[in-house]
Amino acid sequence: MGVDRTSLKTGALVRQACRSGEFTGQTSGLAPGFAQANLVILPQAEARQFQEFCEKNPKPCPLLEVTKPGDPCLHQLAEAADLRTDLPRYRVWQRGELVDEPTEITSLWQEDLVAFLIGCSFTFEAALIEADLSVRHIDQGTNVPMYRTTIPCESAGMFSGPLVVSMRPFKPADAIRAVQITGRFPAVHGAPVHLGFPEQLGIHDLSAPDYGDAVAVESDELPVFWACGVTPQAVLMQAKPDFAITHSPGCMFVSDLKDKDLASL
Repeated sequence: MGVDRTSLKTGALVRQACRSGEFTGQTSGLAPGFAQANLVILPQAEARQFQEFCEKNPKPCPLLEVTKPGDPCLHQLAEAADLRTDLPRYRVWQRGELVDEPTEITSLWQEDLVAFLIGCSFTFEAALIEADLSVRHIDQGTNVPMYRTTIPCESAGMFSGPLVVSMRPFKPADAIRAVQITGRFPAVHGAPVHLGFPEQLGIHDLSAPDYGDAVAVESDELPVFWACGVTPQAVLMQAKPDFAITHSPGCMFVSDLKDKDLASL
């Protein structure tokens, strides 16, 4: 069973395909013009500290919506969306260990769970493409490469850990344009945090990302790094809460919100 990616032109169509089980893949390039979001779900007991962590680290964790305890539905990013079924794939964590990657989490839902929707850099990729900038992983039909860095996030209670970054290669002049374009989208990570010199981030092999898929970086290109919403997953591995659910890297929640609504003037 499957669905043609090119037919998934809106957030609602992506969510419907996820809910029916027809789509379980990565969402980069899907529903151009519609904002995407990372997902973190925690019991209410840990939710306050995690929200504080996000507020202290707005670059990797820009909050778009936080649900009420026990409510699997969203009220700002999408109508009639169900967080238990409307993402392609999830990750289930127990005490910092990844234990499952299901395509729906209905049976795991609890009445004290709080969901955090965090801005995703897939959102600004449409703006890059509209500016005639080639986005390598979209051209290849793969997931974006993501790397754990040696840069620590600011701690909040039990939550601490390293910054995770996503990488897109550009020639120097195009990298400058990419900085200018993505800087207009602070709600989805904004401008890059680093250009070139990956070793300064503690990244020693671009061909071996910690998440996603490797892409080629040509000799006349710079690797350009953006703060990434997979950062909370690295933090969960370090904090080791008893239970948590996230999206699978690259398998995002696709909203009804338009990219342009998140752009600053």
